[in-house]
Amino acid sequence: MLHFKPLTIEDKKIFDKYLEPYIYETCEYSFTNLFIWRKACDIQYAIHKDVLIIKKTDFNGSYHFMQPIGYKKENLKDIIDFLVENKSKFELEYLFKDAEECFINDLKDIYGENTFTILEDRDNFDYIYESSKLISLSGKKLHKKKNNYNHFIKNYSYETSPITAELIQPCIKAAREWCHKHICKGYLLYELRAIEELLKNNSILNFEGMVVFIDNKVSAFTIGEKVDKDMAIIHIEKADSDIRGLYNFINKAFVDAYFSDVPFINREQDLGIEGLRSAKESYIPIKLAKKFIIQ
Repeated sequence: MLHFKPLTIEDKKIFDKYLEPYIYETCEYSFTNLFIWRKACDIQYAIHKDVLIIKKTDFNGSYHFMQPIGYKKENLKDIIDFLVENKSKFELEYLFKDAEECFINDLKDIYGENTFTILEDRDNFDYIYESSKLISLSGKKLHKKKNNYNHFIKNYSYETSPITAELIQPCIKAAREWCHKHICKGYLLYELRAIEELLKNNSILNFEGMVVFIDNKVSAFTIGEKVDKDMAIIHIEKADSDIRGLYNFINKAFVDAYFSDVPFINREQDLGIEGLRSAKESYIPIKLAKKFIIQ
Protein backbone atom coordinates (compact mmCIF):
# COMPACT_ATOMS: atom_id res chain seq x y z
CA MET A 1 0.00 0.00 0.00
CA LEU A 2 1.27 3.45 -0.86
CA HIS A 3 1.50 5.95 1.98
CA PHE A 4 1.26 9.47 0.62
CA LYS A 5 2.66 12.54 2.31
CA PRO A 6 1.65 16.14 1.55
CA LEU A 7 4.40 18.05 -0.28
CA THR A 8 6.29 20.68 1.76
CA ILE A 9 9.24 22.96 1.06
CA GLU A 10 11.40 20.63 3.18
CA ASP A 11 10.90 17.93 0.54
CA LYS A 12 12.87 19.85 -2.10
CA LYS A 13 16.03 17.76 -1.63
CA ILE A 14 14.07 14.53 -2.08
CA PHE A 15 12.40 15.83 -5.23
CA ASP A 16 15.66 17.20 -6.61
CA LYS A 17 17.19 13.74 -6.33
CA TYR A 18 14.53 12.34 -8.68
CA LEU A 19 13.78 15.35 -10.89
CA GLU A 20 17.28 16.64 -11.66
CA PRO A 21 18.38 13.59 -13.73
CA TYR A 22 15.11 13.71 -15.70
CA ILE A 23 15.13 16.05 -18.71
CA TYR A 24 11.49 17.07 -18.71
CA GLU A 25 9.83 19.07 -21.47
CA THR A 26 6.74 20.36 -19.69
CA CYS A 27 6.32 22.65 -16.70
CA GLU A 28 4.61 20.00 -14.56
CA TYR A 29 7.82 18.37 -13.33
CA SER A 30 9.48 21.51 -11.99
CA PHE A 31 9.67 21.37 -8.20
CA THR A 32 8.77 25.06 -8.14
CA ASN A 33 5.53 24.38 -10.00
CA LEU A 34 4.67 21.38 -7.87
CA PHE A 35 5.32 23.31 -4.66
CA ILE A 36 3.40 26.50 -5.45
CA TRP A 37 0.34 24.57 -6.68
CA ARG A 38 0.47 21.93 -3.93
CA LYS A 39 -2.53 23.29 -2.00
CA ALA A 40 -4.75 23.99 -5.00
CA CYS A 41 -3.99 20.53 -6.43
CA ASP A 42 -3.61 18.61 -3.14
CA ILE A 43 -0.19 17.36 -4.22
CA GLN A 44 1.11 14.37 -2.26
CA TYR A 45 3.94 11.94 -2.85
CA ALA A 46 5.27 8.51 -1.95
CA ILE A 47 8.45 6.59 -2.75
CA HIS A 48 7.95 3.07 -4.10
CA LYS A 49 10.93 0.91 -5.10
CA ASP A 50 13.08 4.05 -5.29
CA VAL A 51 10.63 5.69 -7.71
CA LEU A 52 8.84 8.98 -6.99
CA ILE A 53 5.05 8.63 -7.19
CA ILE A 54 3.00 11.86 -7.16
CA LYS A 55 -0.75 12.00 -6.62
CA LYS A 56 -2.76 15.17 -7.24
CA THR A 57 -6.07 16.58 -8.45
CA ASP A 58 -6.81 18.85 -11.39
CA PHE A 59 -8.99 21.95 -11.21
CA ASN A 60 -12.06 19.81 -11.87
CA GLY A 61 -11.42 17.74 -8.76
CA SER A 62 -10.26 14.64 -10.68
CA TYR A 63 -7.49 12.78 -8.85
CA HIS A 64 -4.71 10.98 -10.71
CA PHE A 65 -1.08 9.92 -10.56
CA MET A 66 1.56 11.84 -12.45
CA GLN A 67 3.97 9.70 -14.43
CA PRO A 68 6.43 7.94 -12.10
CA ILE A 69 9.82 9.66 -11.85
CA GLY A 70 13.10 7.80 -11.55
CA TYR A 71 11.98 4.51 -13.04
CA LYS A 72 14.17 2.29 -15.18
CA LYS A 73 12.51 0.81 -18.21
CA GLU A 74 13.16 -2.71 -16.97
CA ASN A 75 11.12 -2.10 -13.79
CA LEU A 76 8.44 0.13 -15.29
CA LYS A 77 5.93 -2.70 -15.81
CA ASP A 78 6.11 -3.66 -12.11
CA ILE A 79 5.56 -0.01 -11.14
CA ILE A 80 2.62 0.46 -13.53
CA ASP A 81 0.96 -2.81 -12.53
CA PHE A 82 1.26 -1.77 -8.88
CA LEU A 83 -0.31 1.64 -9.59
CA VAL A 84 -3.13 0.05 -11.59
CA GLU A 85 -3.90 -2.10 -8.52
CA ASN A 86 -3.98 1.05 -6.36
CA LYS A 87 -6.08 3.21 -8.71
CA SER A 88 -9.43 2.19 -7.24
CA LYS A 89 -8.12 2.28 -3.64
CA PHE A 90 -7.38 5.98 -4.04
CA GLU A 91 -10.57 6.63 -6.04
CA LEU A 92 -8.67 8.08 -8.99
CA GLU A 93 -10.52 9.42 -12.02
CA TYR A 94 -7.53 8.71 -14.27
CA LEU A 95 -4.55 6.43 -13.89
CA PHE A 96 -2.17 9.16 -15.10
CA LYS A 97 -2.41 12.77 -16.15
CA ASP A 98 0.35 15.26 -17.11
CA ALA A 99 2.16 12.38 -18.79
CA GLU A 100 4.88 13.35 -21.26
CA GLU A 101 5.50 11.87 -24.68
CA CYS A 102 8.63 9.94 -23.66
CA PHE A 103 6.65 8.14 -20.94
CA ILE A 104 3.87 7.32 -23.41
CA ASN A 105 6.45 5.76 -25.73
CA ASP A 106 7.86 3.62 -22.91
CA LEU A 107 4.32 2.58 -21.95
CA LYS A 108 3.49 1.50 -25.50
CA ASP A 109 6.77 -0.41 -25.84
CA ILE A 110 5.84 -2.51 -22.81
CA TYR A 111 2.05 -2.86 -23.08
CA GLY A 112 1.38 -2.31 -26.78
CA GLU A 113 -1.01 0.19 -28.32
CA ASN A 114 -4.33 -0.99 -26.91
CA THR A 115 -3.90 -1.80 -23.21
CA PHE A 116 -4.63 1.73 -22.03
CA THR A 117 -6.81 4.53 -23.37
CA ILE A 118 -4.43 7.42 -24.06
CA LEU A 119 -5.83 10.89 -24.74
CA GLU A 120 -4.09 14.10 -25.73
CA ASP A 121 -4.81 16.83 -23.17
CA ARG A 122 -4.77 19.84 -25.52
CA ASP A 123 -5.80 22.42 -22.91
CA ASN A 124 -2.64 21.59 -20.98
CA PHE A 125 -0.10 21.51 -23.82
CA ASP A 126 2.85 23.79 -23.01
CA TYR A 127 3.91 26.51 -25.44
CA ILE A 128 7.61 26.36 -26.35
CA TYR A 129 9.32 29.36 -27.98
CA GLU A 130 12.76 30.16 -29.31
CA SER A 131 14.34 32.60 -26.87
CA SER A 132 16.05 34.45 -29.73
CA LYS A 133 12.66 35.21 -31.33
CA LEU A 134 11.18 36.44 -28.04
CA ILE A 135 14.15 38.79 -27.70
CA SER A 136 14.34 40.07 -31.27
CA LEU A 137 10.60 40.11 -32.09
CA SER A 138 11.74 39.87 -35.68
CA GLY A 139 9.56 38.90 -38.63
CA LYS A 140 6.19 39.90 -39.99
CA LYS A 141 4.18 37.75 -37.58
CA LEU A 142 5.68 39.50 -34.54
CA HIS A 143 5.61 43.00 -36.05
CA LYS A 144 2.66 44.13 -33.91
CA LYS A 145 4.44 42.92 -30.76
CA LYS A 146 7.51 44.97 -31.71
CA ASN A 147 5.38 48.05 -32.40
CA ASN A 148 3.77 47.73 -28.95
CA TYR A 149 7.19 47.26 -27.36
CA ASN A 150 8.55 50.36 -29.12
CA HIS A 151 5.49 52.37 -28.11
CA PHE A 152 6.11 51.50 -24.47
CA ILE A 153 9.81 52.38 -24.36
CA LYS A 154 9.21 55.67 -26.20
CA ASN A 155 6.22 56.86 -24.18
CA TYR A 156 6.89 55.75 -20.61
CA SER A 157 9.55 56.52 -18.07
CA TYR A 158 10.26 53.19 -16.40
CA GLU A 159 12.82 51.32 -14.35
CA THR A 160 13.49 47.59 -14.06
CA SER A 161 14.88 45.69 -11.11
CA PRO A 162 15.49 42.09 -10.07
CA ILE A 163 13.03 40.79 -7.49
CA THR A 164 14.99 41.27 -4.27
CA ALA A 165 13.87 40.49 -0.72
CA GLU A 166 12.74 44.11 -0.35
CA LEU A 167 10.42 43.77 -3.35
CA ILE A 168 8.59 40.62 -2.20
CA GLN A 169 5.77 42.46 -0.42
CA PRO A 170 5.32 45.12 -3.15
CA CYS A 171 5.01 42.30 -5.73
CA ILE A 172 2.47 40.44 -3.56
CA LYS A 173 0.50 43.68 -3.22
CA ALA A 174 0.58 44.17 -7.01
CA ALA A 175 -0.53 40.55 -7.57
CA ARG A 176 -3.48 41.01 -5.20
CA GLU A 177 -4.51 44.24 -6.94
CA TRP A 178 -4.27 42.54 -10.35
CA CYS A 179 -6.36 39.61 -9.15
CA HIS A 180 -9.10 41.78 -7.65
CA LYS A 181 -9.22 43.88 -10.82
CA HIS A 182 -9.92 40.69 -12.80
CA ILE A 183 -12.53 39.25 -10.37
CA CYS A 184 -10.42 37.19 -8.00
CA LYS A 185 -12.08 33.79 -7.79
CA GLY A 186 -11.69 30.26 -9.13
CA TYR A 187 -8.44 29.72 -11.00
CA LEU A 188 -7.27 33.33 -10.51
CA LEU A 189 -7.54 32.95 -6.74
CA TYR A 190 -5.54 29.70 -6.88
CA GLU A 191 -2.95 31.51 -9.01
CA LEU A 192 -2.72 34.38 -6.52
CA ARG A 193 -2.02 31.91 -3.71
CA ALA A 194 0.63 30.26 -5.91
CA ILE A 195 2.31 33.63 -6.54
CA GLU A 196 2.36 34.37 -2.81
CA GLU A 197 3.92 30.95 -2.08
CA LEU A 198 6.53 31.50 -4.77
CA LEU A 199 7.53 34.96 -3.58
CA LYS A 200 7.57 34.09 0.13
CA ASN A 201 9.92 31.15 -0.54
CA ASN A 202 12.27 33.08 -2.81
CA SER A 203 15.33 32.16 -0.74
CA ILE A 204 14.77 28.43 -1.34
CA LEU A 205 13.25 28.23 -4.81
CA ASN A 206 15.73 28.85 -7.60
CA PHE A 207 14.01 31.51 -9.66
CA GLU A 208 14.81 34.76 -11.40
CA GLY A 209 12.44 37.69 -11.26
CA MET A 210 12.03 41.14 -12.77
CA VAL A 211 9.93 44.13 -11.73
CA VAL A 212 8.96 47.09 -13.90
CA PHE A 213 8.35 50.35 -12.07
CA ILE A 214 6.38 53.23 -13.56
CA ASP A 215 6.07 56.34 -11.38
CA ASN A 216 7.66 54.38 -8.51
CA LYS A 217 4.86 51.80 -8.62
CA VAL A 218 5.15 48.08 -9.42
CA SER A 219 3.36 48.00 -12.79
CA ALA A 220 4.57 44.55 -13.89
CA PHE A 221 6.57 41.62 -12.62
CA THR A 222 7.56 38.21 -13.91
CA ILE A 223 9.19 35.08 -12.49
CA GLY A 224 10.94 32.20 -14.24
CA GLU A 225 13.62 29.58 -13.77
CA LYS A 226 16.22 27.81 -15.85
CA VAL A 227 15.49 24.09 -15.57
CA ASP A 228 18.36 22.79 -17.71
CA LYS A 229 20.87 24.05 -20.27
CA ASP A 230 18.23 24.12 -23.01
CA MET A 231 15.07 25.45 -21.37
CA ALA A 232 13.68 28.03 -18.97
CA ILE A 233 10.10 28.17 -17.71
CA ILE A 234 8.17 31.40 -17.22
CA HIS A 235 5.96 30.69 -14.23
CA ILE A 236 4.33 34.07 -13.66
CA GLU A 237 3.85 37.23 -15.71
CA LYS A 238 1.59 40.05 -14.49
CA ALA A 239 1.26 43.56 -15.89
CA ASP A 240 -1.13 46.49 -16.05
CA SER A 241 -3.01 45.73 -19.27
CA ASP A 242 -4.08 49.38 -19.53
CA ILE A 243 -0.47 50.31 -20.37
CA ARG A 244 0.10 49.60 -24.05
CA GLY A 245 3.18 47.50 -24.69
CA LEU A 246 3.96 46.71 -21.04
CA TYR A 247 3.34 42.98 -21.45
CA ASN A 248 5.41 43.00 -24.64
CA PHE A 249 8.20 44.86 -22.85
CA ILE A 250 8.49 42.60 -19.81
CA ASN A 251 8.22 39.44 -21.93
CA LYS A 252 11.14 40.53 -24.14
CA ALA A 253 13.26 42.25 -21.48
CA PHE A 254 13.08 39.37 -19.00
CA VAL A 255 14.20 36.71 -21.46
CA ASP A 256 16.94 39.03 -22.75
CA ALA A 257 18.25 39.76 -19.26
CA TYR A 258 18.12 36.28 -17.73
CA PHE A 259 17.57 33.52 -20.28
CA SER A 260 19.28 34.57 -23.51
CA ASP A 261 21.73 31.68 -23.01
CA VAL A 262 19.06 28.97 -23.29
CA PRO A 263 17.54 28.17 -26.69
CA PHE A 264 13.95 27.50 -25.57
CA ILE A 265 11.41 29.17 -23.31
CA ASN A 266 8.40 27.29 -21.92
CA ARG A 267 5.50 29.67 -21.23
CA GLU A 268 3.25 26.92 -19.86
CA GLN A 269 -0.30 26.02 -20.89
CA ASP A 270 -3.46 27.95 -21.77
CA LEU A 271 -5.89 25.81 -19.69
CA GLY A 272 -8.42 26.06 -22.52
CA ILE A 273 -8.96 29.77 -21.79
CA GLU A 274 -9.70 31.37 -25.15
CA GLY A 275 -7.99 34.72 -24.52
CA LEU A 276 -4.92 33.04 -23.05
CA ARG A 277 -4.70 30.65 -26.00
CA SER A 278 -4.86 33.52 -28.49
CA ALA A 279 -2.16 35.42 -26.60
CA LYS A 280 0.18 32.43 -26.46
CA GLU A 281 -0.40 31.49 -30.10
CA SER A 282 0.27 35.07 -31.19
CA TYR A 283 3.91 34.75 -30.11
CA ILE A 284 4.34 31.88 -32.63
CA PRO A 285 5.55 28.90 -30.57
CA ILE A 286 8.09 26.64 -32.22
CA LYS A 287 6.18 23.65 -30.80
CA LEU A 288 3.57 22.53 -28.31
CA ALA A 289 4.83 20.14 -25.65
CA LYS A 290 2.10 17.53 -25.43
CA LYS A 291 0.65 16.10 -22.23
CA PHE A 292 -1.50 12.99 -22.03
CA ILE A 293 -4.25 11.45 -19.94
CA ILE A 294 -4.09 7.68 -19.43
CA GLN A 295 -7.21 5.83 -18.32
